[in-house]
Amino acid sequence: MAALKTSLTAEALPDDLRALRSAIEAAIPVGRDAHREPACAAASEAVATKTRALMSRFGELDAGVQKLEGRAANQIGSLGGGNHFIEVCLDTAGSVWLMLHSGSRNIGAQLAAVHIERARRLFHNQELPDRDLAVFLAGTPAFDAYRRDLYWAQEYAALNRAVMLERLEHVVVRFFPAATFDAPVSCHHNYVAEERHFDEDLLVTRKGAIRAGKGELGIIPGSMGAKSFIVRGLGNALSFESASHGAGRRMSRTQAKKAFSVADLARQTAGVECRKDAGVLDEAPKAYKDIDHVMEQQRDLVEIVAELKQVVCVKG
Repeated sequence: MAALKTSLTAEALPDDLRALRSAIEAAIPVGRDAHREPACAAASEAVATKTRALMSRFGELDAGVQKLEGRAANQIGSLGGGNHFIEVCLDTAGSVWLMLHSGSRNIGAQLAAVHIERARRLFHNQELPDRDLAVFLAGTPAFDAYRRDLYWAQEYAALNRAVMLERLEHVVVRFFPAATFDAPVSCHHNYVAEERHFDEDLLVTRKGAIRAGKGELGIIPGSMGAKSFIVRGLGNALSFESASHGAGRRMSRTQAKKAFSVADLARQTAGVECRKDAGVLDEAPKAYKDIDHVMEQQRDLVEIVAELKQVVCVKG
């Protein structure tokens, strides 16, 4: 996740936001698409330098993904599909925010697939009741290789979001030349970190969760028809300084496609400039839990800094 506050207010936005949504979709590939050439070439020098340094280490990754280097380079700065999104939001004071949700794209998925299959073949995993419980053992070459590739993919995801955020800023400035931007808020979810808790050095896997260390800013989104929140962590030790990533689904994608019609989707996303077609029925707001209830349940984990409501939503 990444978000930033702009100098714009609601009054600056036109009544019809379709042109803005179209411009965002033109600047940032969605779904399985990629840029025709690496987008980092047009990024700020700081982001471009980090991206070049990351891609210079591609040859260190598992041999099974080496043929994907070109595609990985061209997908930096692209959104992806599923529940990934780009939004223009308003906070309760009427300030305009930009927000996006994306990850490590195809290269991250391919690295995961390589290592999951390798773990399943290891001798110590052969008697497991479920193949998905396969693990690597710390201190082994297989574990070290997995950790190397995992951290590379997490760095890739962060840079992917940084490139997209810069391209999003450029789109906004085309429409509103006087716009300025605050420093971004950025946070991982569905990731692994090496941290110290309860006097132990641990590998913390935050699946469906973000880090919520004391004073740290984070982002907790709702659905494409609900609110999202910028939060500050309270550093709750019993949660391993974590909080939920978002609302979470209450229906599977298949269930949502069967339960809702295009008309339902249009009603649930009233007032939001977004796709309202059968291709995004699985992302219908009612397929997700009530974000207000989720936030109420974690009052001991985070405090709310800003409450956002989207007016534009680009889905993968």
